[in-house]
Amino acid sequence: MPTQRHSFSSIGLMGFGAFGRLMAQHLQPHLPLVVFDPARAPEADGSGKGLAPGGIAQVAACDIVILAVPVDRLPEAIASLRPHLRAGAIVLDVGSVKIEPARLLLAELPDDVEIIGTHPLFGPQSARRGIAGLKLALCPIRGDSFRRIAAFLRHVLKLDVILTTPDAHDRDMAMVQGLTHLVAKILVRMEPMPRRMTTKSFELLMQATEMVRHDAPGVFLAIERANPHARAVRERFFSYAEELTEALERGHRISPTSAINTPAVSDSAIGECLRID
Repeated sequence: MPTQRHSFSSIGLMGFGAFGRLMAQHLQPHLPLVVFDPARAPEADGSGKGLAPGGIAQVAACDIVILAVPVDRLPEAIASLRPHLRAGAIVLDVGSVKIEPARLLLAELPDDVEIIGTHPLFGPQSARRGIAGLKLALCPIRGDSFRRIAAFLRHVLKLDVILTTPDAHDRDMAMVQGLTHLVAKILVRMEPMPRRMTTKSFELLMQATEMVRHDAPGVFLAIERANPHARAVRERFFSYAEELTEALERGHRISPTSAINTPAVSDSAIGECLRID
């Protein structure tokens, strides 16, 4: 059983990519932050907020340890941290999927370590004006400290915290993120896009594409391949797209909610409607 801590004095952060840096920006005013990333070693922060580079052992010795690494690097990160973790430490991941990370963390971490799965439902692009009011999914996996973590996230960082389970999270994200990133990838391939003669709906679609355009390739792969529910959603989407294409080729009316089997208005009738006297 985990040994519950009554107070927290430090945060260890493994990973200092775009999202790791975003977290550091919002966490370091509250607790000393030790960061390890062999590819992006941070410089010590001289502002007095306490951000400092450290090794794996120093990160693992903190009260709260955050794994900000790609989902496919999670086994390696867990293996490196495991020998150094203190009893009662709280380990969080911030990945875009939750079922497999939860399984890995439960299987590989010592029984006296608490585990929380989190997924901030935002990134550097959507957090440019601050994170207050943005959503974060939180999955309690082992231990009771998730209540204090959730309270901090809600009341101090002003996030909208959604308590959920790994399976419920992945089911929703298969639709929410899976389709968003899939459509964005396709739209990027179709560029150049019109920039002047546009509608508001098209502009919003382009804004959504821009918000995920520069995500690391591993993010897209995690969303589409590491989420066990993503494939069914993807296949359903392309099935409907194919159905729409066939209906258009056959000249059938397209219904927004039901089967596509009604003959469409004839070309001559359309021409009559569009005729300008």
